[in-house]
Amino acid sequence: MTDLTAGLWELLLKGVWVTVQLTVYSALLGAFVAMVVGVARTNRLWIVRFLSGLYMEIFRGSSALVLMFWMFFVLPVAFGLQLVPMWAAVLALGLSYGAYGSEIVRGAIAAVAPAQHEAGIALSFSPWQRLTKITLPQAWPEMIPPANNLLIELLKGTALVSVLGVGDIAFGASLVRNALGESAPVYTIILVMYFVLAFLITRGMRAMERQAKARIGQTPEKKAGLMRKLNIRQETELASASRGGSGGGGA
Repeated sequence: MTDLTAGLWELLLKGVWVTVQLTVYSALLGAFVAMVVGVARTNRLWIVRFLSGLYMEIFRGSSALVLMFWMFFVLPVAFGLQLVPMWAAVLALGLSYGAYGSEIVRGAIAAVAPAQHEAGIALSFSPWQRLTKITLPQAWPEMIPPANNLLIELLKGTALVSVLGVGDIAFGASLVRNALGESAPVYTIILVMYFVLAFLITRGMRAMERQAKARIGQTPEKKAGLMRKLNIRQETELASASRGGSGGGGA
Protein backbone atom coordinates (compact mmCIF):
# COMPACT_ATOMS: atom_id res chain seq x y z
CA MET A 1 0.00 0.00 0.00
CA THR A 2 1.51 3.32 -1.05
CA ASP A 3 1.67 6.38 1.18
CA LEU A 4 -0.97 8.04 -1.00
CA THR A 5 -3.38 5.14 -0.61
CA ALA A 6 -2.76 4.92 3.14
CA GLY A 7 -3.45 8.65 3.48
CA LEU A 8 -6.71 8.37 1.58
CA TRP A 9 -7.96 5.52 3.75
CA GLU A 10 -6.95 7.50 6.84
CA LEU A 11 -9.12 10.32 5.50
CA LEU A 12 -12.03 7.89 5.22
CA LEU A 13 -11.55 6.77 8.83
CA LYS A 14 -11.52 10.40 9.98
CA GLY A 15 -14.84 10.75 8.19
CA VAL A 16 -16.29 8.17 10.58
CA TRP A 17 -15.47 10.43 13.51
CA VAL A 18 -17.04 13.43 11.75
CA THR A 19 -20.18 11.39 11.05
CA VAL A 20 -20.38 10.35 14.71
CA GLN A 21 -20.09 13.98 15.81
CA LEU A 22 -22.76 15.09 13.36
CA THR A 23 -25.09 12.34 14.56
CA VAL A 24 -24.57 13.10 18.25
CA TYR A 25 -24.92 16.88 17.97
CA SER A 26 -27.93 16.67 15.65
CA ALA A 27 -29.55 14.03 17.87
CA LEU A 28 -29.14 16.17 20.98
CA LEU A 29 -30.69 19.18 19.25
CA GLY A 30 -33.41 17.02 17.71
CA ALA A 31 -34.24 15.40 21.06
CA PHE A 32 -34.60 18.81 22.72
CA VAL A 33 -36.81 20.10 19.90
CA ALA A 34 -38.88 16.91 19.84
CA MET A 35 -39.51 17.01 23.59
CA VAL A 36 -40.46 20.69 23.67
CA VAL A 37 -42.69 20.59 20.59
CA GLY A 38 -44.19 17.20 21.46
CA VAL A 39 -45.16 18.31 24.96
CA ALA A 40 -46.44 21.64 23.63
CA ARG A 41 -48.75 19.79 21.25
CA THR A 42 -50.55 18.29 24.27
CA ASN A 43 -50.98 21.65 26.00
CA ARG A 44 -54.44 22.83 26.99
CA LEU A 45 -53.98 26.24 25.33
CA TRP A 46 -54.96 26.18 21.67
CA ILE A 47 -52.39 28.82 20.69
CA VAL A 48 -49.57 26.66 22.06
CA ARG A 49 -50.89 23.62 20.20
CA PHE A 50 -51.30 25.67 17.03
CA LEU A 51 -47.77 27.14 17.08
CA SER A 52 -46.12 23.82 17.89
CA GLY A 53 -48.18 22.08 15.20
CA LEU A 54 -47.22 24.78 12.71
CA TYR A 55 -43.54 24.25 13.45
CA MET A 56 -43.93 20.50 13.07
CA GLU A 57 -45.71 20.79 9.72
CA ILE A 58 -43.20 23.30 8.30
CA PHE A 59 -40.03 21.45 9.23
CA ARG A 60 -41.45 17.98 8.61
CA GLY A 61 -42.57 19.07 5.17
CA SER A 62 -39.25 20.72 4.25
CA SER A 63 -36.30 19.03 2.60
CA ALA A 64 -33.38 18.64 5.01
CA LEU A 65 -30.96 19.26 2.14
CA VAL A 66 -32.67 22.47 1.06
CA LEU A 67 -32.87 23.60 4.68
CA MET A 68 -29.15 22.94 5.00
CA PHE A 69 -28.46 25.14 1.98
CA TRP A 70 -30.76 27.80 3.45
CA MET A 71 -28.88 27.78 6.75
CA PHE A 72 -25.53 28.10 5.01
CA PHE A 73 -26.28 30.48 2.14
CA VAL A 74 -29.37 32.52 3.13
CA LEU A 75 -28.72 33.22 6.82
CA PRO A 76 -25.60 35.33 6.08
CA VAL A 77 -27.53 37.43 3.55
CA ALA A 78 -30.78 37.77 5.49
CA PHE A 79 -29.49 38.07 9.06
CA GLY A 80 -25.72 38.51 8.79
CA LEU A 81 -25.17 35.19 10.58
CA GLN A 82 -22.49 33.06 8.96
CA LEU A 83 -22.37 29.45 10.09
CA VAL A 84 -19.56 27.04 9.35
CA PRO A 85 -20.76 24.06 7.25
CA MET A 86 -20.62 21.71 10.24
CA TRP A 87 -23.00 23.76 12.38
CA ALA A 88 -25.27 24.64 9.47
CA ALA A 89 -25.69 20.91 8.93
CA VAL A 90 -26.29 20.20 12.63
CA LEU A 91 -28.91 22.94 12.83
CA ALA A 92 -30.73 21.77 9.70
CA LEU A 93 -30.71 18.09 10.68
CA GLY A 94 -31.62 18.76 14.32
CA LEU A 95 -34.59 20.97 13.45
CA SER A 96 -35.84 18.61 10.73
CA TYR A 97 -35.59 15.37 12.67
CA GLY A 98 -36.81 17.10 15.82
CA ALA A 99 -40.07 17.80 13.98
CA TYR A 100 -40.45 14.08 13.23
CA GLY A 101 -39.54 13.21 16.82
CA SER A 102 -42.20 15.54 18.21
CA GLU A 103 -44.87 13.18 16.85
CA ILE A 104 -43.21 10.31 18.71
CA VAL A 105 -43.32 12.29 21.95
CA ARG A 106 -46.92 13.39 21.44
CA GLY A 107 -48.06 9.85 20.63
CA ALA A 108 -46.28 8.35 23.64
CA ILE A 109 -47.80 10.94 25.98
CA ALA A 110 -51.26 10.28 24.53
CA ALA A 111 -50.77 6.55 25.17
CA VAL A 112 -50.50 7.05 28.94
CA ALA A 113 -53.75 5.98 30.61
CA PRO A 114 -56.03 8.92 31.52
CA ALA A 115 -56.40 7.41 34.99
CA GLN A 116 -52.76 8.24 35.65
CA HIS A 117 -53.40 11.89 34.86
CA GLU A 118 -56.48 11.88 37.08
CA ALA A 119 -54.44 10.34 39.91
CA GLY A 120 -51.99 13.23 39.68
CA ILE A 121 -54.85 15.70 39.95
CA ALA A 122 -56.22 13.83 42.97
CA LEU A 123 -52.80 14.11 44.62
CA SER A 124 -52.83 17.89 44.01
CA PHE A 125 -49.83 17.71 41.69
CA SER A 126 -49.12 20.77 39.60
CA PRO A 127 -49.18 20.36 35.78
CA TRP A 128 -45.36 20.30 35.76
CA GLN A 129 -45.27 17.63 38.48
CA ARG A 130 -47.84 15.52 36.62
CA LEU A 131 -45.74 15.77 33.48
CA THR A 132 -42.35 15.00 35.03
CA LYS A 133 -43.37 12.53 37.74
CA ILE A 134 -46.22 10.62 36.09
CA THR A 135 -46.60 11.14 32.35
CA LEU A 136 -43.05 11.26 30.98
CA PRO A 137 -41.65 8.36 33.04
CA GLN A 138 -44.43 6.12 31.66
CA ALA A 139 -44.24 7.53 28.13
CA TRP A 140 -40.44 7.30 27.89
CA PRO A 141 -40.24 3.52 27.26
CA GLU A 142 -42.80 3.91 24.47
CA MET A 143 -40.69 6.59 22.80
CA ILE A 144 -37.47 4.61 22.57
CA PRO A 145 -38.26 2.03 19.81
CA PRO A 146 -39.50 4.62 17.25
CA ALA A 147 -36.76 7.01 18.37
CA ASN A 148 -34.25 4.26 17.58
CA ASN A 149 -35.51 4.11 13.99
CA LEU A 150 -35.41 7.89 13.71
CA LEU A 151 -31.86 8.02 15.08
CA ILE A 152 -30.71 5.51 12.47
CA GLU A 153 -32.39 7.60 9.77
CA LEU A 154 -30.53 10.62 11.14
CA LEU A 155 -27.25 8.71 10.94
CA LYS A 156 -27.85 7.95 7.28
CA GLY A 157 -29.08 11.50 6.67
CA THR A 158 -25.72 12.90 7.73
CA ALA A 159 -24.43 11.86 4.29
CA LEU A 160 -26.18 14.98 2.95
CA VAL A 161 -23.54 17.20 4.54
CA SER A 162 -20.95 16.10 1.99
CA VAL A 163 -22.47 18.59 -0.46
CA LEU A 164 -21.24 21.38 1.85
CA GLY A 165 -17.73 19.94 1.92
CA VAL A 166 -17.96 18.52 5.43
CA GLY A 167 -15.51 15.62 5.68
CA ASP A 168 -17.90 12.87 6.74
CA ILE A 169 -17.87 9.25 5.56
CA ALA A 170 -19.58 10.05 2.25
CA PHE A 171 -17.22 12.94 1.49
CA GLY A 172 -14.15 10.85 2.33
CA ALA A 173 -15.44 7.98 0.18
CA SER A 174 -15.87 10.32 -2.76
CA LEU A 175 -12.26 11.50 -2.46
CA VAL A 176 -10.93 7.95 -2.15
CA ARG A 177 -12.98 6.80 -5.13
CA ASN A 178 -11.77 9.66 -7.33
CA ALA A 179 -8.15 9.07 -6.34
CA LEU A 180 -8.14 5.29 -6.73
CA GLY A 181 -10.65 5.01 -9.55
CA GLU A 182 -12.41 2.13 -7.79
CA SER A 183 -16.06 2.29 -6.81
CA ALA A 184 -17.08 -1.18 -5.66
CA PRO A 185 -14.60 -1.67 -2.77
CA VAL A 186 -14.95 1.91 -1.54
CA TYR A 187 -18.74 1.97 -1.42
CA THR A 188 -18.86 -1.56 0.00
CA ILE A 189 -16.63 -0.44 2.87
CA ILE A 190 -18.75 2.60 3.70
CA LEU A 191 -21.89 0.44 3.61
CA VAL A 192 -20.27 -1.72 6.28
CA MET A 193 -19.27 1.38 8.26
CA TYR A 194 -22.84 2.71 8.30
CA PHE A 195 -24.17 -0.73 9.24
CA VAL A 196 -21.76 -1.03 12.18
CA LEU A 197 -22.70 2.44 13.46
CA ALA A 198 -26.42 1.68 13.10
CA PHE A 199 -25.97 -1.66 14.90
CA LEU A 200 -24.22 0.05 17.81
CA ILE A 201 -27.01 2.61 18.04
CA THR A 202 -29.62 -0.16 18.11
CA ARG A 203 -27.85 -2.06 20.88
CA GLY A 204 -27.50 1.09 22.95
CA MET A 205 -31.15 2.06 22.52
CA ARG A 206 -32.33 -1.44 23.47
CA ALA A 207 -30.29 -1.27 26.66
CA MET A 208 -31.84 2.13 27.36
CA GLU A 209 -35.31 0.69 26.77
CA ARG A 210 -34.70 -2.14 29.25
CA GLN A 211 -33.54 0.33 31.90
CA ALA A 212 -36.52 2.61 31.29
CA LYS A 213 -38.98 -0.26 31.67
CA ALA A 214 -37.24 -1.49 34.82
CA ARG A 215 -37.60 1.95 36.42
CA ILE A 216 -41.38 1.86 36.11
CA GLY A 217 -41.64 -1.78 37.18
CA GLN A 218 -42.06 -3.39 33.78
CA THR A 219 -40.17 -6.66 33.35
CA PRO A 220 -38.44 -6.81 29.96
CA GLU A 221 -39.42 -9.82 27.90
CA LYS A 222 -36.66 -12.38 27.62
CA LYS A 223 -36.24 -13.92 24.20
CA ALA A 224 -35.64 -17.63 24.10
CA GLY A 225 -32.52 -18.81 22.36
CA LEU A 226 -32.58 -20.86 19.17
CA MET A 227 -31.85 -24.17 20.93
CA ARG A 228 -34.51 -23.46 23.54
CA LYS A 229 -37.07 -22.77 20.81
CA LEU A 230 -36.16 -26.03 19.06
CA ASN A 231 -36.51 -27.96 22.32
CA ILE A 232 -39.91 -26.42 22.99
CA ARG A 233 -41.02 -27.32 19.47
CA GLN A 234 -39.84 -30.91 19.84
CA GLU A 235 -41.58 -31.25 23.20
CA THR A 236 -44.80 -29.91 21.68
CA GLU A 237 -44.61 -32.34 18.76
CA LEU A 238 -43.91 -35.28 21.08
CA ALA A 239 -46.83 -34.34 23.31
CA SER A 240 -49.13 -34.07 20.28
CA ALA A 241 -47.94 -37.45 18.96
CA SER A 242 -48.44 -39.01 22.40
CA ARG A 243 -51.99 -37.69 22.64
CA GLY A 244 -52.70 -38.92 19.12
CA GLY A 245 -51.30 -42.37 19.91
CA SER A 246 -53.35 -42.62 23.09
CA GLY A 247 -56.49 -41.64 21.24
CA GLY A 248 -55.85 -44.20 18.48
CA GLY A 249 -55.30 -47.00 21.02
CA GLY A 250 -58.54 -46.20 22.76
CA ALA A 251 -60.46 -46.33 19.52
